[in-house]
Amino acid sequence: MPTERQAPPDGEPITYAQWGIDFFHEAISEERVLGAVNTIAGQPIDFGPMGAGPGKIAKVKAYGEIGAANATRERGDHIGYRVLLPVSLTFEVDLQVETHRFEAELLVPLTLTAVALSGVRIYIQAAPPRSEEIQVELEAKGLRASVLQRVVGIEGELKRFVAGYVRRELEKPHVQDARTIDVSRAIDRVWEAIAPAPRENGVTEDLNDELEREIEHYEETFAGDREGR
Repeated sequence: MPTERQAPPDGEPITYAQWGIDFFHEAISEERVLGAVNTIAGQPIDFGPMGAGPGKIAKVKAYGEIGAANATRERGDHIGYRVLLPVSLTFEVDLQVETHRFEAELLVPLTLTAVALSGVRIYIQAAPPRSEEIQVELEAKGLRASVLQRVVGIEGELKRFVAGYVRRELEKPHVQDARTIDVSRAIDRVWEAIAPAPRENGVTEDLNDELEREIEHYEETFAGDREGR
């Protein structure tokens, strides 16, 4: 007797390949990407003192933190996002005679791309920023500090430092883990949550019940065989 096919649920049947593409677009949403990137949001930045300017006479010390990112979906065959990571910094320049203070707002660009890995995993690949890509708004406190800003080339030093800092943060193990989505493990957890609780001798009872139903269904056939013998 041919096996009866159950009617599919609502929705049009599609190929496995199309299902995979649809899944990627659904799984790698802006919210999930930002969640992975924002593992470094709120991280404090504290560096220096370091030499800057001609002869490295000026000593620069900076402190601040990384803010929450925002993302824009990129066009193309791959699923990717352009992310802007804000960084707020206050830094001081010590000229040995006097100290000047600056406020800086930076935007650090990141390009994130979803990569399919074996073992049913997805990895969010992050292209580290180059120093020239970083946007800086620098405010010097006072006229003499404004002049000093041009003299010691603070902006260039600041861009190079922040680019290196973000690159090192992205390479840390806990950030790498946050950028890996283990789909297989997630399916296992969901399956455990929705699967019925196992019964004692469940497999044997299910088999006995199924056999009983089959025998009842073909009872007349079995009886006819006996009568014809």
